[in-house]
Amino acid sequence: MMKSRFAPSPTGYLHIGGARTAFFAWIWAKKQHGKFVLRIENTDLERSTQASVDAILQGIDWLGLNYDEGPLYQTDRFNRYKQIIQHLLDEKKAYYCECSKKRLKILREKLTKQGKKAKYDGCCRDKNLHNGVVRFNNPKEGVVVFNDVVKGKISINNQELDDLIIARNDNTPTYNLTVVVDDHDMKINIIIRGDDHINNTPKQINLYQALGWHLPEFAHLPMILGNDGIRLSKRHGAMSVMAYRDAGFLPEALLNYLSRLGWSYGNQEIFSINEIVKLFELKNINKASASFNQDKLLWFNKETIKSSSVKNLLSNLTWHLQNQGITIKDTPNIEIVVRYLQNRCKTLVNMACELKMFYQDFDTFDEKLAKKFFKDKIPLKHLLVELEMLNTWKADNIKEVVKQVCFELNIGFGRVGEPFRLALSGDGNAGGIDIVAELVGKNKALLRLKMAIDF
Repeated sequence: MMKSRFAPSPTGYLHIGGARTAFFAWIWAKKQHGKFVLRIENTDLERSTQASVDAILQGIDWLGLNYDEGPLYQTDRFNRYKQIIQHLLDEKKAYYCECSKKRLKILREKLTKQGKKAKYDGCCRDKNLHNGVVRFNNPKEGVVVFNDVVKGKISINNQELDDLIIARNDNTPTYNLTVVVDDHDMKINIIIRGDDHINNTPKQINLYQALGWHLPEFAHLPMILGNDGIRLSKRHGAMSVMAYRDAGFLPEALLNYLSRLGWSYGNQEIFSINEIVKLFELKNINKASASFNQDKLLWFNKETIKSSSVKNLLSNLTWHLQNQGITIKDTPNIEIVVRYLQNRCKTLVNMACELKMFYQDFDTFDEKLAKKFFKDKIPLKHLLVELEMLNTWKADNIKEVVKQVCFELNIGFGRVGEPFRLALSGDGNAGGIDIVAELVGKNKALLRLKMAIDF
């Protein structure tokens, strides 16, 4: 069975690049009818935190990337790593090194000054030591060659590679050792990760071969850049995945956009998750880096809100309503309100804000808009009289009343519609006034008109 994995280090939040990697690994598992594994690589005890673990799990859960195995934690597998390290030591494929940090620093500076690659010189390789860090005895001859699913053929001369440290002084294993052991033991068939790991791959391949293990496939994803061509960071607007939830993005909109960072299918932009799973191919990922555009992501979100089911919108909207302290009452029907607002709103934060006027009263108006639209009270007074006499409180009837008032006073629609919109909403952000008035209800609408007249 095909198995892919996402293996983040819990040293920070789940960011955009990590989310895309997780999504592509998840898609591939679904497409191949395989399994998706979530593994937390937390052997760096100094930098790993429980808060980061929680943030990663929360982000994966919000995105809907359900995993078939996990979360698995490397700290639960120290005995296994110790066993493998000892095996490599016994086979003379690893050795202890007691070189001090000072010596290594001097060595690096010397090699750099000579224009050579700053790598370990093998000083302790044949000393048969029994303490210190443990280094992998990397092959000195030959070339490491692998066919990356995304990048194509990659080859690295072994002379370019270091005798990497696979266990620290405190006996804790390092990344390159643990990732190889885990991927082997968990039967991972394909390693999908960012191309910042390409330099690690030849080292890991040599470890696989030293242990006599079958190699998985590798697929290294191009990095995500900001519009300035520099690697994506906070200053480009990149946030944690959960910050996008907080900003009112739908998870499927974010995933749709992330899938388009490096992958395409004709000129199509909007895909359902099922469509992406059906059409996606790792080999079709662009080799070049992709550029992140916050405005384009916002467009994806707006379009996804428009096409989403009311049930899905309500499910995702609940958090925002609670966050803004909005209590939904029986009337107007929340599904009708959401169905009306989904064609207007770019984010769920925006939608929650616009929902307030239907369920919450207010005691003041936007001062700047009130000075502009409430200066002439005559249109509002006429409108109040006509609406009080309206027997059937429906949008079409309300619209006709507004037209009638405009005709009777010989004024343009804006002289009636704009003050009415502000009266209904408090902030002037109220779309079609006839529909809004119907949803607000006759009693509330008339009370707000009277409040506007008295303001």
